[in-house]
This record gives sequence, structure tokens and C-alpha cells, in this order.
Amino acid sequence: MQVRRIVANISTQDVARAKPFYQDALGLDLLMDHGWIQTYGTNATMSVQLSVASEGGSGTAVPDLSIEVDDLDAAHERMTAAGFPIEYGPADEPWGVRRFYVRDPFGKLVNVLEHS
Repeated sequence: MQVRRIVANISTQDVARAKPFYQDALGLDLLMDHGWIQTYGTNATMSVQLSVASEGGSGTAVPDLSIEVDDLDAAHERMTAAGFPIEYGPADEPWGVRRFYVRDPFGKLVNVLEHS
């Protein structure tokens, strides 16, 4: 047996609120829409990972989600332009990532990062 995918599920009564953050600002594709559930993602191959943490590093809170991007400055610009509150960073971390924290429309703390 091999795990093929891990999906993060966020509970909400208004799934349409995800579009401005996950599709418009982050550029994810809407892969599935059944009205009561929408799945955003990409068809690119991704690693399967699950992190368990006591802190978020550098004294920050543990984020609910971590999303790796190929251009952190562009992601930061899109989030700020869309009015999503940046709660930390951008910061160059000693373990080799550049990142910022932002809240999604559901209050989830999202760690957006790029490997240096």
C-alpha cells in the first residue's frame, strides 16, 4: 500500500468564498465542484507530505496549511493586492525557505513559501 494523495479539508457553509484566495490569488485550478465541495489544485505531480509541529518556526504559530510556490514575491503581491492580511514576513528563514503567513477567507493560517 502506498499513499497517493493527502487532501486538506476546510469546513465552511460558503464554499464560493474560496475562489478569491485559492484560485484568483494563488492561481490554483478548480478541479472539482459539486456545489457543496470544491477542490482546488493543479495537475502537476506533487509530493505527499504531512507535517506535525509544536510551533511554526521562528517563534510563529503552527500554520494550518503550507503552500509552496515558485515565486514568493509574486504570491505576496497578489495576496496584498487582493486585501488578504499578511500576518508574518516575508522572511528568509535559517532552514532555507523564504515565506509569509496569510489568513484565508475561513480564518486558516496559511504558510506560503519558496525554497531558497
